[in-house]
Amino acid sequence: MPKSKRARVVHLTKVDKKGKELSIKLFNNVRESLDHYQHCFVFSVQNMRNTYLKDVRSEFADSRIFFGKTKVMAKALGTSPEDEYQPSTHLLSKYLVGNVGLLFTNREPVAVTTYFQGFSKTDFARAGTPASRAFTIPAGMVYSLGGEVPVEEDVPMAHTLEPELRKLNVPTTLVKGKITLQNPYTVCKEGEVLDSRQTRLLKLFGVATADFTVQLSAYWSAATNAVTELEAAEE
Repeated sequence: MPKSKRARVVHLTKVDKKGKELSIKLFNNVRESLDHYQHCFVFSVQNMRNTYLKDVRSEFADSRIFFGKTKVMAKALGTSPEDEYQPSTHLLSKYLVGNVGLLFTNREPVAVTTYFQGFSKTDFARAGTPASRAFTIPAGMVYSLGGEVPVEEDVPMAHTLEPELRKLNVPTTLVKGKITLQNPYTVCKEGEVLDSRQTRLLKLFGVATADFTVQLSAYWSAATNAVTELEAAEE
């Protein structure tokens, strides 16, 4: 009987080194950027969407953005005065926790903070995230936007979607070809962690509740070798 492929021994010398190479490249790129840019910002992202992050990259085409392994980026900045690359850069490493990245730019800090304060993109929520608001489908005829707008501005939901609504546990019926609810149906409550069924219903009714935003935590300036904490300043 032929040997199982699952039992095949793989020697460490044959393991792909791409991961290590990427880490080394990230480390070197961060240090190179410290030499070429006047400011280094640490930013965090809420409700991550690659599409909107691409918009940010496009806006800051004259800058460099790194969104990779935080431990590697922290090591490049330095985690103590003894191993920091530039004076005081180690003070930024404590902010590199969670879903964060680095923005290197020559733009003035005021211009950068002003841009991100006004930058927000609304999208549909994903499973595992808390609901930012409650949503209930009203009783009676079911409309496409589920009561989010006045009836005269909406249209009845297509009857072809009725089987999917029932599959998603919404107790609907067809009355003269119109989807109908006997009682209001609560899809989610504010603060409740959403599952895939709830997020599908929110999307069906066009209820977008997730805001993609970028928060700036702190930045380092080459001219002063100082690190400025932004959250404290905003408070």
